[in-house]
Amino acid sequence: MSGGLFTNALLRESGLQLEPARIERMKRFHAEAYKRRSADVRPLPGARELLAFLTDAKIPWAIATSGRMETAGPIIDMLGVDRARTPVVTRDQVKYAKPDPDLFIAAAERLGVGIEHSTVVGDAIWDMLAARRARSLGIGLLSGGYGLEELERAGAYRVFEDPADMLTHIDEVGGRR
Repeated sequence: MSGGLFTNALLRESGLQLEPARIERMKRFHAEAYKRRSADVRPLPGARELLAFLTDAKIPWAIATSGRMETAGPIIDMLGVDRARTPVVTRDQVKYAKPDPDLFIAAAERLGVGIEHSTVVGDAIWDMLAARRARSLGIGLLSGGYGLEELERAGAYRVFEDPADMLTHIDEVGGRR
């Protein structure tokens, strides 16, 4: 869920009314807090290896995140992603974030492939819903706090523990070793 949708849901559920200036301050405080903690973030098991495999196998891939480049950039760099060669689409670059499909459609366009011939890998129901709305297949990872059934109900056709597990079963999602 994008930060904007999360804020809307929080306000709706709490019944609070916040002026736009306060919402902007909350976003800024969140970004600052995230930056302070981002040095503690570690890649999921197999994340770097999966990206290296896709690159070596000449399987086009991109990163599409609801995060803004300000907060997502350091994490993308930590994964060793060469942003000059790999399409990266962030919340800053699209009108709507997940569960709308804009991020994934933009990523497919930058790769030069049709979205209906693309696969989305994500760890949240919002990723799977956006993949369905984009007419692409969704692969779920259990790293985002959602369970197998939740990801499948949201549209995942395969669900893996983490990127390492996905790489072990890459043939199940169309990759070849």
